[in-house]
This record gives sequence, C-alpha cells and structure tokens, in this order.
Amino acid sequence: MRPGAAASRGLGGSRAAGEERALTSVAAGEMYEAEEPQDLPRLWHVTLSVSGGEAPLKEVRRGLEQLAHDHPFLLTSRYANDHAEIRYWEEARDLHDAAAVALRLWGEHRQTAKLPPWEIVGLEVIDRETYHQRIAEGYGPLPATPVGVHPF
Repeated sequence: MRPGAAASRGLGGSRAAGEERALTSVAAGEMYEAEEPQDLPRLWHVTLSVSGGEAPLKEVRRGLEQLAHDHPFLLTSRYANDHAEIRYWEEARDLHDAAAVALRLWGEHRQTAKLPPWEIVGLEVIDRETYHQRIAEGYGPLPATPVGVHPF
C-alpha cells in the first residue's frame, strides 16, 4: 500500500511525515461473536529476553537472584554479561494482559533489583496447552529445570 493510501480511503486520519500511528487491538469477542468470552484467569508461559551493554557477571547474577527473590513466580533465568532470558508462568485473563505484565517486568524492577540497563529484545507468551503440546512434540522450550539463575 502506498503511503497515505489508508487516509485517502478513510481508514485513518492524516499524519505528518514520520508521525507514528497509534496501534489498536480488536478483542476476540468482536471478531468471533459465537465464542463465549473467557474472563477467568489462565496460565501463560512467558519467555522474556533482554540485552545491552556488557555488565559484570556477578552483578547480573545478583540482580536476577534479587528479581527471583522479589517475585518467586520466576522459574529460571539464564544470563551472560550482555544478555539474559527469564522464563516464568503468569496468571492472566488473556495474552494481552500477560504480555503487558511481562513488558513492564524488567523496567519496573531494574532499580530495586539493580538490574543492568538493558532493553527487552524478545518476548514469547504462549498458553499452557501450547507449551505442553510443544514439549510433547519434542520442540519448543525445554521444561525449566533446574529452577533458578544460571549462566548460559
């Protein structure tokens, strides 16, 4: 689609060059009216990947251990001096809620746990059924054992 085509077709307002478009989402109930909305919490397996400038390994480990202490729901963390991966189960109403919590985790706890000033570079959120299906089929993330904070 050529630039400005959406606006000319009435699909959005006009934007100045370089101006970002606001993202919106559509609730599943709006798309699939035959399905009953599920407001009950579900379990979601979250893998959060962060990376940035090099930091001393001891400080990275201590920060991840503090994060795990503050939030015992964390299953496992793997780390190196310039990146880390955190895996845990999140209870949330839907994927949007689980992802929102995951995207805030690093930033909200960076100072209290003294985590490195890294950015989130990856996020995977899958439901419990999908997680177990992947494991049964022999692919996907291995079960989080041993639990804890470990180097890559």
